[in-house]
Formats: sequence, structure tokens, C-alpha cells
Amino acid sequence: MVKILHLSDIHMGSGFSHGRVNPETGLNTRLEDFVRTLGVCIDRAIAEPVDLVLFGGDAFPDATPPPFVQQAFASQFCRLVDAEIPTVLLVGNHDQHTQGQGGASLCIYRTLGVPGFVVGDRLETHSIQTRSGAIQVITLPWLTRSTLLTRPETEGRSLAEVNDLLSDRLRVALEGEIRRLNPEIPTVLLAHLMTDTARFGAERFLAAGKSFTVPMALLARPCFDYVALGHVHRHQILCEQPPVVYPGSIERVDFSEELEDKGYMLVDVERGKAELTFCPLAVRPFQTLAVDLTAATDPQTALLAKIQTKLVPDAVVRLTYQIRPEHLDQIDQSTLHQALSAAHTYTIHPELVSQLARPRLPELGAGSAIEPLEALKTYLSYQSGLEDIAADMLTAAQGLLSGDRTLWLNPLDLDQDFTSAELGAGAIAPTSEPAESQLRLL
Repeated sequence: MVKILHLSDIHMGSGFSHGRVNPETGLNTRLEDFVRTLGVCIDRAIAEPVDLVLFGGDAFPDATPPPFVQQAFASQFCRLVDAEIPTVLLVGNHDQHTQGQGGASLCIYRTLGVPGFVVGDRLETHSIQTRSGAIQVITLPWLTRSTLLTRPETEGRSLAEVNDLLSDRLRVALEGEIRRLNPEIPTVLLAHLMTDTARFGAERFLAAGKSFTVPMALLARPCFDYVALGHVHRHQILCEQPPVVYPGSIERVDFSEELEDKGYMLVDVERGKAELTFCPLAVRPFQTLAVDLTAATDPQTALLAKIQTKLVPDAVVRLTYQIRPEHLDQIDQSTLHQALSAAHTYTIHPELVSQLARPRLPELGAGSAIEPLEALKTYLSYQSGLEDIAADMLTAAQGLLSGDRTLWLNPLDLDQDFTSAELGAGAIAPTSEPAESQLRLL
């Protein structure tokens, strides 16, 4: 039985906006978080020890990371060389230059001939000898439409038709690799892709419009003992037999992953069988604090109370609060920053809510039966900014409903008897419409 550690989507060097500069090291604290978390994964691989490490792609946010980020990544993986643990590095979409043209950032490990390292930048089968026996790993890197198709083949076709054509091409290419497999040796498919049954994470925004979806039927095949996937940042097991698994990313990239567990997989594989365990990682929490202050009599006190009772210390915090424009000057920014000082980093996003905005009133919802005058009274009861003219509006409404023109002209200081030609823009002119229709003009 071969023991495998499967991790993916490191994205080392991303999320700097959620960190700060560490004055002792000069590095962004989020880079230090990513290095520390990757170090935990490598520690586990060495401590077990595992027979093989599979990395599912997306080492960096892009294909040209700065040297200090590349060094941080290499400093952890070189420990596997010292421990003589074979490692397969798969090329993901963020590792490729210009959508697959011009190589990939991870290819340097093959160029340097790093012992025990295999770079999966093409569809290929690799026979790897481990301490617990031989294993076959089929690498399927991130594929773009240009990789499998030429432009004339896609002209005039819909997106769905192009996707079907891509799937057919991939099926043929993958079948060629499967036919060359040794049926006596366990086989793993290591792929960086989006399946048609996966739930999205942050990768939806990181790679929008650049990929096609691979059918699950193409992956869940009896010739594979374990299907190790990368690309989707949310951990999920898509199939039990054989196991088709996204381990997810090892760190939170942004707030879209706020509620997701992060971790890696430990898998024991033999021919026809795989036992797997998800290993959670203790990563830095992301926290959104949302406060509605539109009805608060003391917005500052209400906002500080929320922070003091809910703030998670040392988290990356996003504070959002809704407040009326006339109450905005009641928020003391220096006090607010002091209250948030326990966070690792934080951002503040006030949202101004106009008093003229129409609230949703359950009493006036669809299907409710209410008289026009009662409807107006209900509406006015929710509008604190109309208190001074509420009585006049109700008097005018009564005039409309009764047909008494003087009742709804006088409260509006229209003490002259205008003719139809003299009524200016915006004036309420007598019409033959029902009173209820005229009331709606108010």
C-alpha cells in the first residue's frame, strides 16, 4: 500500500492586501502565513513518512512570481528531496504563461533535474518507484481550448458544442494513456480541472472564462484507484468509487473562502482500493462583521458593542455597517480603529442608507387587503423624515378619496383657484380618475 499526501492550490504570494509588513523580516505577513501552512503539510509528509507527494497545481498567483516568493516555495519542497520522498508537481492555470504558451513556472524543477521531482506539464503517465512499491501517475495539467482545438474547428459553434468537442478530444487522448497502464500496479490520475459536479470557490473569479468543464464520467473510471484533483479551492469528495477528491486550497485567498475548511489529503492506495483522510489546517480566520445602524439611536455605541463581542482576535476582518447620512458624523473613526486593533488587518466599509429609500413593508406586500388611507398611514409611520407633513398628506388624501378638491389643495398652500392651463409641472390637477388612482400620485 502506497501512502500519498495530496495537496493543491497553494497560491503562495497572493492576498498581500490582507496582510501587513513584518518589521522583523520585511516580509508580508500573509506570505509568512502561506509558508507556515505549507511547512505544516511538508512536516506531516516527512513525519509519517509518506511514500509520495502529489501537488495538484497553482503554486503561485501567476506564472512570474517574484524571486523571494519562488524561494519561499522551494525552501519547503526541497525538504522532500532531503527526505527522499518522490514528488509530482502538476501545472495549473496560474502556473502557465499566456494560457499554455511559453512553458510554466514549475518547469524549472525539471530543468534543474531536482532528484525525485516530476513536473506534470503534459498529459503523460509516470511510473514512480516508492519505498512501498511502484505506482502509476497520469498527469493532466490545466488544458485550454487552444491546447486541444484549432480556431477553424470552433468557428460557428456554440459554447456547449465547443465544450463537447473538447471533451471528446480529451477522452481520446486519455484513453491512449489508459491502454498503456500496467493493470497490476495502482494508478492515480492527477488533474487540474473543473468538473461538471464541483461546487465553486474563489477560482470562479480567478479563472473566469478560461476553461471548459470536464464530465465526471471521464474521471470516475475503474482503472483509477484515486483521482487527485486541483483547481477548486473548496474541499469536496465528488465520487466514492473511485475517490475523486479536491483537497481545496491550503490557505484562504480572500473573503469568498471565509467559511471554508482548509487542509490536505492523506491517502493509502493499493490496486482496487483507497483509504483517505482529510487533514484540516489551522489557518488564519477571515471574518465579516455586518452591522445595521439605520434604526440605532446611538450608532457609535451599537457599532462598538458589535465589535467588542464578535471580533475574532488576529483575524483578517471586514467591517461593514449601514448608516443614515445624518448619523455618519456620530461615528468617531479613531475610536473605531482602536476597537479593531485586535484584528490582524481590517477594512471598514460604511454604506449610506438614504432616508428617502423605500423600505419593504410587510403590511403593504402583494396579496394584502388594506384600504388606501390605511395604506398611506402605514407608509408614513415608517418614514421618520415625513413627520412634519404627515398630517397634511393624510388630509390631502382624504380630499382625494371624498372628491372634495378644497381639502387636498389647501394643505399644500394652493390657495388660488387655478385653471387647467395655469397648473404648472408637478401640480396635482383634478381629473376624472378614481380617487384611489390619484392617491398613488402622492
